[in-house]
Amino acid sequence: MIELFRFPDPVNETSARLVAAGVVLQAAAFLVLREGWVLLPLVYGFLARALTGPTLSPLAQFVTRVVTPRLRVEHRLVPGRPKRFAQGIGLAFSGLGALAWASGVHTATIVLIGLLAAAAALESLFAVCLGCIAYRFFWECDDCNDISERLRTSLASSVPARS
Repeated sequence: MIELFRFPDPVNETSARLVAAGVVLQAAAFLVLREGWVLLPLVYGFLARALTGPTLSPLAQFVTRVVTPRLRVEHRLVPGRPKRFAQGIGLAFSGLGALAWASGVHTATIVLIGLLAAAAALESLFAVCLGCIAYRFFWECDDCNDISERLRTSLASSVPARS
């Protein structure tokens, strides 16, 4: 049973970024549809990933078992504890958003899910994990201390080459 709640360390950053892309899509679906039930898989996903890593998360299982192994890119391994902390923050935002929606405070939900989508987009597109950066302020993490090289690499790969 303890094995179930073991979070991977290290984490494949490619998989983390792809899961973040899935979160962006889920959050966007909520922001477009404005249906409370859309928040349920979002909240569940964060809860599952915060507790067990990819083990109980359908999105993370799909990414780690199907998508990532088929990508022919260099995978970078990053520390797991900051990623788990980030999942906990995602759980807080999505959970509070769902609670606010259920309480009829729809504007608060839209703001929370919008912020969550923005943070997930930063992770997905530029490998900038805001939760990991926050983690650095509470606990020491060598990989969290300087993201400038990762940001330069991400930006360089997202800009088309000039002919």
